[in-house]
Amino acid sequence: MERKVYTVSELTASIKAALEEHFPMFWVEGEISNLRMPGSGHAYFTLKDEGAQISAVLFRGRGRRVRFELEDGMQVMAFGGLDLYAARGQYQLVVEMMEPKGLGALQLAFEQLKRKLEAEGLFDDGRKRPLPAYPRVIGIVTSPTGAAIRDMLNIIGRRFGDLQILITPVRVQGDEAPGEIVQALAHLQTIVELDVIIVGRGGGSIEDLWAFNDERVARALVACRVPVISAVGHETDFTIADFVADLRAPTPSGAAELVVREKLAVIATLVDLYARLKQAIAAEVEARRERVDYLLRRRVLTDPSRGLRDLHRRLDDLDGRLKQAIGAHVSTQGERVRSLLRRRVLTEPTRALRDLHRRLEELRGRLRLGLRANQRHASHRLALATSALRSRDPRAAVESAHTLLSQLRGRLASSAAHQAKTSRARFAEAVGRLESLSPLAVLSRGYGLTRLASGEVVRSATQVMVGDPLEILLHRGALGARVTEVRERDERHQV
Repeated sequence: MERKVYTVSELTASIKAALEEHFPMFWVEGEISNLRMPGSGHAYFTLKDEGAQISAVLFRGRGRRVRFELEDGMQVMAFGGLDLYAARGQYQLVVEMMEPKGLGALQLAFEQLKRKLEAEGLFDDGRKRPLPAYPRVIGIVTSPTGAAIRDMLNIIGRRFGDLQILITPVRVQGDEAPGEIVQALAHLQTIVELDVIIVGRGGGSIEDLWAFNDERVARALVACRVPVISAVGHETDFTIADFVADLRAPTPSGAAELVVREKLAVIATLVDLYARLKQAIAAEVEARRERVDYLLRRRVLTDPSRGLRDLHRRLDDLDGRLKQAIGAHVSTQGERVRSLLRRRVLTEPTRALRDLHRRLEELRGRLRLGLRANQRHASHRLALATSALRSRDPRAAVESAHTLLSQLRGRLASSAAHQAKTSRARFAEAVGRLESLSPLAVLSRGYGLTRLASGEVVRSATQVMVGDPLEILLHRGALGARVTEVRERDERHQV
């Protein structure tokens, strides 16, 4: 018999063919050890059990499909085929896909990333920021076609319709979704006026929500310069985004309710602040008056000196100047509020605004009456004190009283000036808050309000037809227009 002699290459090729023929593709389970991941992105490791071991490789392209991170000691199930590395005469397992044994791959990846970010302190309450009390510009990152965006816009429009909403449309599931979400967040950071961001989508399976468990998305949320609300899925759904965001909302609708307050509630707060300011001023004035009365009762002088008469005139002068200054300030600010309320606005003035106007007028009148009453009361008491002083003659106390009252004069003048300044500042702050809530602030930024010939505000393209006349209200003046085209929907625009 003729001997068959193989070359090394022929033998290796035959063995390789036999391995590929008898072991095309298969599943094998074992423990990962000797894991190496060089800069190429490939993963080299040994798969072993109690009796044997085999070298394995997971190439970078296939590794991208593995959701979890490989670790030494991890029990896995690998799917692949055998390959012979001819240069070394070694065979190895080429892995096509891999699953963890026991815990699901997605759940394992979730737990691994959660532990990693938590160890970095990204879940700490200390780094979470409070939401702005009165946001003016709200950014929303979500799908432009889902129910989530419709629900959020409806709630925001109903609660406080004068806000600016910036919608950055993205895909919220699939392999491309994490990258789009990261880019959308980066774009919103360039808008200086931005106050808060809502990131979210409606409910779905763990695979549907997986984009919000991506490490890139989590770190982009942490890097945002304004507070971020995570509103992903339903109340029972939790994602990594929920843990790193400044606030988690149970649903997208819940996020809209958390970030926007009711308009009437805001107006009620302003009215309450004004009432509290008025009460504080009245209490301070009363306390000062009682102090003066007490000091006047402490000493009874028989013959008021010239200094006392000068003090009397000075007190009258200060009282008149204080009354004039407060009256002028109240009149100026009242006229400012009336002018603001008389101007044309986006919507018809609400009952709350009219009540606030009447309340301001009432408070101004009461304040003037109170000042006049206080002046008459103080003059009456001073007259009584003067009469009592003339009935007796304790000469020794004149000089002491003169010194004391001189001190009181300075303190009263300083206190009156400080109180007037504080009152003006608080009143200006209240007026500023009221102006910030005015729809005119929106018009002043270049927006317009479109109304039908009947006066009804146009909120949707479905309200008009081609040829309908329209009126467009601007910050200054108005324009007449006519509809030439109706586009009912344009998903690319930003609200």
